[in-house]
Amino acid sequence: MASPLKQQIMKPKYLIVAAVALLLGWFVFDSLSQPGVGDLKGNFQEVAIYRNENNTGPIVRVYAVTVADTLWREMRQYGDFMPHTKYGNTKVYFFRQGQPVPSAVRPGAVNFDAVFNQYCLAKYEKEVMGNVTFQRYPLR
Repeated sequence: MASPLKQQIMKPKYLIVAAVALLLGWFVFDSLSQPGVGDLKGNFQEVAIYRNENNTGPIVRVYAVTVADTLWREMRQYGDFMPHTKYGNTKVYFFRQGQPVPSAVRPGAVNFDAVFNQYCLAKYEKEVMGNVTFQRYPLR
């Protein structure tokens, strides 16, 4: 039979183990329940992606994405979810589903053929050091 002194020492030990287990469970739940692109309204679909192969300098990413409707706030949030590298540049062009969309994008000042300019709904750009610009109808 355990002595009363040993039982008193065991109780704080169990409380500490329970508290650590509870904290670990909360951390796992919180990390797995973060919002993402799939939580946004608008049925976003990436049609074309470009990423340069330069891993030692600025990384350039360009996306062409279709969206079901002109949900400006959702488009901005979608751009915020896209990967970005410090000193890099990330551009996301939004097009309405069912309209012409570029099948390929490229780096530089002009990222796709001018034929698609009239169909571009918005442009999200995250520049060097994380400066963000969001423009509605940027190429009209």
